[in-house]
Amino acid sequence: MVKKTLLIIAAGMGSRYGGLKQIDPVGPNGEIIIDYSMYDAVRAGFNKIVFVIRHSFEDAFCEKIGRKLDGIVETVYAYQELDSCLDGFPLPQGREKPWGTGHAILVAREAIQEPFAVINADDYYGTNAYRIMARQLEDMASGQADEYAMVGYVLRNTLSDYGTVARGICECDGDGCLKKVTERTGIGRHQSGAMYKDETGSMQLLSGEEIVSMNLWGFGPDVFAHLQQQFREYLRHHAKENKAEFFIPTVVDRLVQTCQKKVKVLPSRDCWFGVTYQEDKAIAQANIRELIRQGVYPEKLWGSVQREKR
Repeated sequence: MVKKTLLIIAAGMGSRYGGLKQIDPVGPNGEIIIDYSMYDAVRAGFNKIVFVIRHSFEDAFCEKIGRKLDGIVETVYAYQELDSCLDGFPLPQGREKPWGTGHAILVAREAIQEPFAVINADDYYGTNAYRIMARQLEDMASGQADEYAMVGYVLRNTLSDYGTVARGICECDGDGCLKKVTERTGIGRHQSGAMYKDETGSMQLLSGEEIVSMNLWGFGPDVFAHLQQQFREYLRHHAKENKAEFFIPTVVDRLVQTCQKKVKVLPSRDCWFGVTYQEDKAIAQANIRELIRQGVYPEKLWGSVQREKR
């Protein structure tokens, strides 16, 4: 059996929600977004899940989330702490903000030796995304594909009605491979589609049809060497910038621009949603209710999963 691994970046869950026990439910039986992500992944054939968390909420996470997978898939934990993977670089004084999503993947380097997918814990990606990524990982494992992959979403399908978001804006070539990805912050809705504030503070318009990264990536295990090299360089140049982060799209863009890797873009018309803002909760709940009505999910999510001992 081909091992299909999903890495879930969850180290920020505690801080953003004031503790795991206060994560807002979006499903009718108290399910949170990560429940639907794990359920979709299992149905798509993923058989190993690696959670990136922090030691400070490990017990609560295992009790509330991780144990739902007992007897269903293999589960592994990796820990994103400020001093993780610094490889001798001194932790800068005053640094409190996590190092970012690129660092979150890097801390799992000892737990993964096979092609794997990456998602954020608090983002809903849609059922199709896991199916197409699972097929891509199978091709990578069998040697039929050597490029990385990214599920690409239409920008307007990923925006919040209640605030701005950060997105990796993508450009693709004629073969459907990534040419460039540019991390943009402060993207919000606009009558033209979307807009963001550039580095000079000027507002720039977007059509809303741009393809964006939602951090659903497919990588080979060789990505860890690339991440470590780029993280060392990041630390040398930006470690004293206490709010700077080491983003996945930035890492991927450099690999593409230097022709070290190709990244296949797997398009999806699914609508993303999450709970970036407290006001997003009602929309997420309404979306889940509609998906249950359509038969995409059962009313009681985990009760429908057949539990088999590994």
